[in-house]
Amino acid sequence: MARDGAATSPEPDNRIYVGLHHLHALQHQARGFSFLPKQPIHSVLLGRHASRLRGRGLNFEELRHYRIGDDIRTMDWKVSNRTRKPHVRVYTEERERPVLLLVDQRQSMFFGSVEKMKSVVAAEVAALAAWRVLAVGDRVGALVFNDHEIAEVKPRRSRSTVMQILHHTLRMNHALAAGKGPASGAPQLNRCLLEAEQLCGHDYLIVLISDMTGWDTTTVKHIKRLSRHNNIIATQIYDPLEKDLPGHQLVVSDGALQIEVDARNRKLQRQYTSDFVSSVEFLQGELKKYDVPVISTDTVIPVQEQIRKAIGDARQRGRR
Repeated sequence: MARDGAATSPEPDNRIYVGLHHLHALQHQARGFSFLPKQPIHSVLLGRHASRLRGRGLNFEELRHYRIGDDIRTMDWKVSNRTRKPHVRVYTEERERPVLLLVDQRQSMFFGSVEKMKSVVAAEVAALAAWRVLAVGDRVGALVFNDHEIAEVKPRRSRSTVMQILHHTLRMNHALAAGKGPASGAPQLNRCLLEAEQLCGHDYLIVLISDMTGWDTTTVKHIKRLSRHNNIIATQIYDPLEKDLPGHQLVVSDGALQIEVDARNRKLQRQYTSDFVSSVEFLQGELKKYDVPVISTDTVIPVQEQIRKAIGDARQRGRR
């Protein structure tokens, strides 16, 4: 038997089907990005956060004039005596933030043209997030879904919970296959978001890891409701071929029908890229209304590098 109870078996080609050993090894890559309170709210994968609760918390925030109703125990007597005006010390209190991962393994995710399948990248993002949340001592859970099933893992602070998330992801990942019928699209995505509404109370961080295939107005409504009492990050996974057509003849199939496309047509290439960019920008615009950032993640660059860069960029924006 392998570590954590996994049976010993040959590791698959991690570009097409992800292996448990690979997801397990990402534990050592889950570093270089922070969930600390100083992190901007729109950065990727926030974990612990500083609440705005006033009191005898952990971190000093500011010194200000006394207001009626302030706890007299927070008075700063030295400053009050020096300025001849009452001042209080205000603190922020660190609270736990449970994290719920929504991991897409629908048929639409079984696509890749250069390096990896989108389904593999989704599994890697989920593993990195789960290991990092566990490392900082927060609870992590997941809803892993395909076109027919939603597997629930309740948030807990344990290694066995992370392994449970990985096993569900692995099982659905390996069930994907070329030649299957078209994906269900929005219905299953919306069902997963509805289940997240029922599972999450408030103060959760919800990380949606999906290509967002088939999203519609109902999807946005679910996200709007979730965002009222929680923070949400959407990690939208895409393949380069979905953004730019190669300059040669293509045969495209959905598993049932196929057509031949002359991708050498420059006008077609420009329109194709424009449609992709417009779709992403429209989605980002819709979710921005509810303070939900959309992080675009491709299937070529190593996932850990993209997450670190996204967080670094968010930090820079937060300083401006």
